[in-house]
Amino acid sequence: MTPPNPQRSPLLLPVVLAATFMSGFDTNVVNIALPAIRGELHAGPAALELVVSGYIFAYAAGLITGGRLGDLYTYRRLFLIGMAGFTVASMLCGLAQSPVELVGARILQGLTAAAMVPQVLATIMANFDAGDRTRALAWFGVTAGASGVVGQVLGGLLISADVAGWGWRTVFFLNLPVGAVMLAVAVRVLPARTLDRRPGLDPLGLIGITAALALALAPLSFGRELGWPLWTWVCLVAAVPCLLAVLAYERRLAAAGGDPLIDLDFFRRRSTMFGILINVAFMATFTSGIFAVTLLLQEGFGLSALQAGLAFAARGALVVLAPMVGRRVIAAHGQARAIVLGCGIDIVTLIGLGVALHGFGGHIWLGWVVIGNALLGFGNMFILPAALGVTVATVEPHQAGSASGVVNTTQQFSGAVGLAVLGTLFFAVAGSGPGRGEYATAVEAVLWVHLVLIVGAAALALRLDRARTPSVVVTQPDSAQSAQAAVDR
Repeated sequence: MTPPNPQRSPLLLPVVLAATFMSGFDTNVVNIALPAIRGELHAGPAALELVVSGYIFAYAAGLITGGRLGDLYTYRRLFLIGMAGFTVASMLCGLAQSPVELVGARILQGLTAAAMVPQVLATIMANFDAGDRTRALAWFGVTAGASGVVGQVLGGLLISADVAGWGWRTVFFLNLPVGAVMLAVAVRVLPARTLDRRPGLDPLGLIGITAALALALAPLSFGRELGWPLWTWVCLVAAVPCLLAVLAYERRLAAAGGDPLIDLDFFRRRSTMFGILINVAFMATFTSGIFAVTLLLQEGFGLSALQAGLAFAARGALVVLAPMVGRRVIAAHGQARAIVLGCGIDIVTLIGLGVALHGFGGHIWLGWVVIGNALLGFGNMFILPAALGVTVATVEPHQAGSASGVVNTTQQFSGAVGLAVLGTLFFAVAGSGPGRGEYATAVEAVLWVHLVLIVGAAALALRLDRARTPSVVVTQPDSAQSAQAAVDR
């Protein structure tokens, strides 16, 4: 691939980040819309669960495949196909007249998101040099974090406004004008760049990885709502040997000079492995945290969808602010120390909020929950861009699409595991017929698990920071990049 082009369009980053925003927005906004969907479409609990988890399942299962297809057919082409498909699928969601139609359209949404989202990181890695990449990843972190918060806030506003009498359908119809504009701009600004060496498709690897992910994601996505029947445990157990067999095949294919779907060399770099582990710990807390706090606000405090959405506004403001500060921390001290700082903010906040919930229970002041939620968002946005930067720091151009698929899949899979495990813990602690006190106790239990995970992420980042060579000076942006290169060696 040719070197990054310094004359790239200034609209390139906003256009590709729009895909990240749209996919994250649609992951979260539907939670606010579920009560309205249940009322209009007469959807039962299983159907409502499928509206949420069907999207997540299809999205996460298809990310690695979407990344390889980007390597094979260019990131531009896959982005345009994915964006067009996502826009059409959003229209079908808004037009759905039955739970079956809505679930089908949501699965299609997930598949098309899996085509376009891997191209975001791949495009950033392929078109931005080391200095600009840090800034681009900071904005990627803003977008990824803000999309969930905006989904809560804007979703509540749109449903309450009942624009044109569309009700919950508005949250899906919103993607139509946004998708159309982004497509029109993307056609003009996305570079039609090709790799010097195009990888093969690896159909056996594609089928095997998709099967392994499906075996793991299906029970994680649907098991909690269905009461964890036998088939969920069978699938989880079967996923392990399936994945091991595929990885063994991928190793043999690489040794024979082929092009495996997953380049295992990607995982042999110290910074990459540490970055992936930090992402796993972080995403397990991120998804389940929003879930638990939303339930406390709506079911515990009895807030409406609009009020619960507005309660996330403070978090949204700090989510936008944090990466701007974090970018300077990364430039001065490196990505590992930015992760440590973010973890430190989260650790203090988790302890404070956990102690408050333990002491006051259902009588806790709503403001403490809102402030704590906002501070967690602030700390999270130091962690996310830096963790992504550590993970993809040494990716070769021909690995960009596949690496992006692996990173995104890791994040989605970790979020699904965190939501399944901690969601089960939440409802087990809350019990049947819970009130505000029980919900507060359930959130407290989730926060203590979050504390353990974030402490683990901080420990990994500290080890990564200590691995830097002592001779490296880290007081200037260029030296921060040198430090990262030393870690990767």
